Amino acid sequence: MRHFRLLVVGNAISAYGSYLNMVALNVFIYQVTGSALTAGLFMAVRLITNVLSGFVSGRLVSRYDRKRLMVGADLTQATALVVLLLAPDGARVALLFALAVGTGACSTLSQVALRSSVPEIVGAGLRTRANGLLVTGRSLAMIAGFASAGVVVAQFGYTAAFALDAGTFVVSATILFLLPIRTRAAAGEGEAGTDASGTGRWASLALLKAAPLLAVMIAVRAADGLGSSSHNVALPIYSSALDPSHPATFISQFWATWALGNIVAQQVCSRRTRRTGWSPGERAFAVGSCVMSAAFIVVFSGLPAVPAAVAALVAGMADGFTEIAYVSRLQAAPDEQRGRLFGLSASAENSGFGLGMIVSAALLERYSPLQVVGAFQGLAIVLCLALLVVLFRGRALFPKEPPARESGGPAPGREVTAAEGGTS
Repeated sequence: MRHFRLLVVGNAISAYGSYLNMVALNVFIYQVTGSALTAGLFMAVRLITNVLSGFVSGRLVSRYDRKRLMVGADLTQATALVVLLLAPDGARVALLFALAVGTGACSTLSQVALRSSVPEIVGAGLRTRANGLLVTGRSLAMIAGFASAGVVVAQFGYTAAFALDAGTFVVSATILFLLPIRTRAAAGEGEAGTDASGTGRWASLALLKAAPLLAVMIAVRAADGLGSSSHNVALPIYSSALDPSHPATFISQFWATWALGNIVAQQVCSRRTRRTGWSPGERAFAVGSCVMSAAFIVVFSGLPAVPAAVAALVAGMADGFTEIAYVSRLQAAPDEQRGRLFGLSASAENSGFGLGMIVSAALLERYSPLQVVGAFQGLAIVLCLALLVVLFRGRALFPKEPPARESGGPAPGREVTAAEGGTS
């Protein structure tokens, strides 16, 4: 886990730059073009790239060295930002759209490669703890990135913000390059007869057909993305209605409390896993998703500040828990299947989020934030309840999923000790 903790630090540093840049780039493109439509197109191009690149990333991660792919993705994003910094003003608009494509594709590739690699880096028995550390790192990065974006841009300008973001990708790539980690199962460790990474454009569909329970979980995550988009769009409107003179107050409080809940979830999961070797399964994922969606609905119900903060905390805890449960479950699949599974998952989640952004923005013109968030998150609850019903009635509809392969582990020469939670 020592090497993986360093990887988490590098991942969190690059995530910080990404969150900072998310704010800086959106404001920058509006100031450069003076067009809200262009700014919206920029976000749409990046989101569409995220969706499409999920399928491509799954194939790349299944065929090529994942560590090199992650290093290359970080360096590509850093290079794109440097090119933007050095470009003349007249070429920047075109470069911004190229940047949207490049960063969208590379961020998805990096995420798919990292999630697929975790069981090989730390061992199958420690993947739950490892996923929790990743959730914590990204939550802290989100708080720091969003909180510092305004200060960095206001005090030092967009050039400094873009340069800082490029620097975070270089740091992440350097840490990854230097770490002696193994990101793929050793030759001979794969399970015979389970290779779905193979050939043909229909390999991903064949994989889902062979593992229908995982297909249902991916569908639930797509619905979660739909619900997540609704509260992201509704937050500024709801916050402005609560306090027109300080519209950012509730948003800041919400995201800070939500991120704290993510961290609490990681700590709880990590301690239980360390003591008992427990790993959350499909039922835990479905229950956690229901709690998460219900808590998001409560946040928009007009409660006083303290109960609303408690609801945001519960939403963050459930969100962090379901992320850990979901990723850990997909990682239980054989190594040769994981790349395609996480590629499909990334495409499904981004598709749900993108569609939700468009539809919820249109609905908020006529309906209240509570109504829109309630409808979207309610759909996710219905799907989760349906999944629970199937699970509690037995898995007759689903063939038994293969257990996590225990032969995967850390890099050669690094043994997991009992003190580090090496119980599986």
